[in-house]
Amino acid sequence: MLVLGTLLGLFVLFNFLLPLLAGLFKLVLIVGVVALVVFIAVTVVGKSRSSQ
Repeated sequence: MLVLGTLLGLFVLFNFLLPLLAGLFKLVLIVGVVALVVFIAVTVVGKSRSSQ
């Protein structure tokens, strides 16, 4: 029973949890890059408008 439980736990870990965490990491990375681009664009536009 202990071996069966261990194998089932490893199955769940490698087939469900790790892909879920990898997907969340990719999503956070994409959102972070988009936020950085928006921040840089707003900063550049703000500086160009204030200098005029």
